[in-house]
Amino acid sequence: MLKVLLASSGKCCKKLFYLVVFYGFSVASAGSYDDFFRAVRQDDASSVSALLQRGFDANTVDPSGWHGLMLAIREPSPKVIRVLLDWPTTKVEVRNAQDESPLMLAALAGELELCRLLIQKNADVNKPGWAALHYAATNGHLEVMNLLLEENAYIDAQSPNGTTPLMMAAHYGTPAAVQLLLQAGADPLLKNMQGLAALDFANRGRREDSANIIRAFIRSLQPKGTW
Repeated sequence: MLKVLLASSGKCCKKLFYLVVFYGFSVASAGSYDDFFRAVRQDDASSVSALLQRGFDANTVDPSGWHGLMLAIREPSPKVIRVLLDWPTTKVEVRNAQDESPLMLAALAGELELCRLLIQKNADVNKPGWAALHYAATNGHLEVMNLLLEENAYIDAQSPNGTTPLMMAAHYGTPAAVQLLLQAGADPLLKNMQGLAALDFANRGRREDSANIIRAFIRSLQPKGTW
């Protein structure tokens, strides 16, 4: 009977030990999780580096589905971006809930060198749907647009509703961005699922300069005397 009691007591102690260890690990992991995303937002590169060295996964997502790298680009937290890009297991082809990629966010912000680094690490220039060129054209970031085109970005890439980078440039971007895309071969006659072409986007956005550039370009494509 004593042997049975001792054996039972031993099993209980062992279970208790595992529970304590598991609880301690969970608390530590939760602390690391909070610490990581706090450090990312504060551009605290040394804390992020220390957490990665201790085994924290660089590709962990926050409660909103944002990866550390994407959050660092959004903030922006340039020192943390460098740490994460230098970390060997950081993935650059990740998405948030809006199907955005790190390259798209960098293109939207006009971060030329960051875009270059992401492309060197095999970021997808021609991601299906909304792509980096859409985002660069939206804010008229000419250097980023040129980089993407040099990296064979599809100039007439279509979003899920058929919107092209030229349409985004016409409505939100700059006349220079519109001119760049047209000269690089963008098709101004394409229409999205609502039946709107680039000229319609310019008119809706009250971008008269862009509208005039598009009209002149379309006119140059027609035989003389037809428009």
